[in-house]
Amino acid sequence: MKLSMRAALLAPALLLAACSRSAPPVDHPRLIVLGVDGMDPVFVEKHWPQLPNLDRLRRQGGFQRLATTNPPQSPVAWAAVITGLDPNGHGIYDFLHRDPQSITPYSSMAEAEDGHRSLSLGQWVLPLQAGSVRSLRHGQTFWELLGAGGIPAAVLRMPTNFPPVEFSGESLAGMGTPDLQGGFGTFTYFTSDPAATARLVSGGRIVQLAPGGSRAELSISGPSNPFLKNHAPSTASLVVDADAAAGTARITSRSGQFVLRAGEWSPWIRLEFPLLDPLKGASGNVRILLQSVAPHLAVYVSAVNIDPLEPALPISTPATYSRTLAEALGSYSTQGIAEDTAALRAGVLTHDEFLQQAGHVLDESMAMFRHELDRYQDGLLFFYFSSVDQHSHVLWGSDDRRLAEVYARVDQAVGLAMQRLGANGTLIVMSDHGFSTFSRAIHLNAWLMREGFLTLSDPSATGDEELFAHVDWSQTQAYALGLNEIYLNLAGREPNGIVSAGAESRALMAKIRGRLLALKDPQSGRAAVREVYSSSQISAGPPPAHAPDLVVGYEPGFRASWQTALGAVPATVIADNSEAWLADHCIDPQFVPGVFVSNRLPRLANPHLRDIPVTILRFFGLTPPQVMTGKDIF
Repeated sequence: MKLSMRAALLAPALLLAACSRSAPPVDHPRLIVLGVDGMDPVFVEKHWPQLPNLDRLRRQGGFQRLATTNPPQSPVAWAAVITGLDPNGHGIYDFLHRDPQSITPYSSMAEAEDGHRSLSLGQWVLPLQAGSVRSLRHGQTFWELLGAGGIPAAVLRMPTNFPPVEFSGESLAGMGTPDLQGGFGTFTYFTSDPAATARLVSGGRIVQLAPGGSRAELSISGPSNPFLKNHAPSTASLVVDADAAAGTARITSRSGQFVLRAGEWSPWIRLEFPLLDPLKGASGNVRILLQSVAPHLAVYVSAVNIDPLEPALPISTPATYSRTLAEALGSYSTQGIAEDTAALRAGVLTHDEFLQQAGHVLDESMAMFRHELDRYQDGLLFFYFSSVDQHSHVLWGSDDRRLAEVYARVDQAVGLAMQRLGANGTLIVMSDHGFSTFSRAIHLNAWLMREGFLTLSDPSATGDEELFAHVDWSQTQAYALGLNEIYLNLAGREPNGIVSAGAESRALMAKIRGRLLALKDPQSGRAAVREVYSSSQISAGPPPAHAPDLVVGYEPGFRASWQTALGAVPATVIADNSEAWLADHCIDPQFVPGVFVSNRLPRLANPHLRDIPVTILRFFGLTPPQVMTGKDIF
């Protein structure tokens, strides 16, 4: 039974028992891999003088473009790095998948399930069986194989590794790790500005405070309460006492007090969410920005992160490892994508405020990397950096100087790794994809409707909000959901499918492909789509039921709209992208390769992401399983 993360988030037995592992010291080959999300080869080539360590690394070994997956989305790409498989093998095609029976979206990376057995007492439900969270990625990870081969390994922040795979080494989950509300990042914005409207926005909510007062109590939603029949969200409070004359505010929580100036960010604040008070609760961490005190109070509160000191869900292996890091470094973000682009897109954070917040994330990453580098002896150390990707989305093509500064911070990490390895180890720097502009948004469902493939019961009922609210499934042949995917309304798979499998479905896909390739932007006359692929073209093997039937490879400058990602049907087909998110990579993969840089000379021409796990295993003298079809880059 599939549930939202909210519904099963904190069943009592989810906390993993602490465990410790020890082994006698053994000398192994030394390999450090830095996974840099979104590092673009063309940008690197333009900025060699600002990247002296990367430049030195490529002169010692080599620099290549690294072919990415189709589609070139981060969860798809990193799953290939982890398993050596294509999408039909590892099962991830997008950030979101859809349940073919209900046509509703869900996270492609993990799902929560309840324990099925419980005891009801009035409004309370006492779980008798533990709930669980499981990864939706298929395939064996390369670090499990390393562990089985006796190779020590530490894998930090790897995307699509939530919950983290149990193995003999250390790991910390990355992209795909939810916040305590079960989302990808759910901020709350409190404001006393009377012009503001209390409402839900993509990635968060705006809460209107009473105007004119100097004190405000901020109610922050936490995890759904698994002990309540209605699974109502638990809450925690922060009290804000503003001093307009001083331009400051005192923030009070159950864990203490501190004072912020307007424009200042807080450290991580621990919040307690009662569940079965006083017997059971959950803790989470937030950072807040006191945007203003006067003339209106405005407070941004980040998503509630899983507390690494007392994680309510498994985020590391062993379970004690997240706590060990927090005790050494202080608290840190645990949410899979910590940079809050949703708040930026919603106009809650300004451009500079977002860059400040993203800078804090990079500072945390660098501190964690230094800590792990100091502990590193031999075997594998893999460390993932998110900052180049998240900064590129908002700086690409508009502020190369600031983006180059972010690249330079990662270059510092390269230098530290080179220093640690000396002459007796191998360093690989690789990325999952590159970047391109995103100036025009394609409302793919609007195009499908215009071309007669999708029908609304009320043709005038187009809009951005409701997911397929007015689709007439008895007349609809195809629909879009996610950033690159088109699905047929297939008989026997979709609940009201009208397209027969076989010759009819193949003919329909050919027709959709032909018309999409002919799609021109009325503004510029440019083609919007480079190619349209079937599932069998992007990946070998039979696709699972949740796989898309077609994957759209957009031309540079174009991308599916945000409305398309959630299945909405706006009125127009192509519109300007006027958001702060001004660059992307979810286009045809030939335009956005990643990078491969190493101090060891690459022997393989035209390497692919699938080659990375094979190369790692071969480096340590292990034979990759036959399902890994990649090659050894060295």
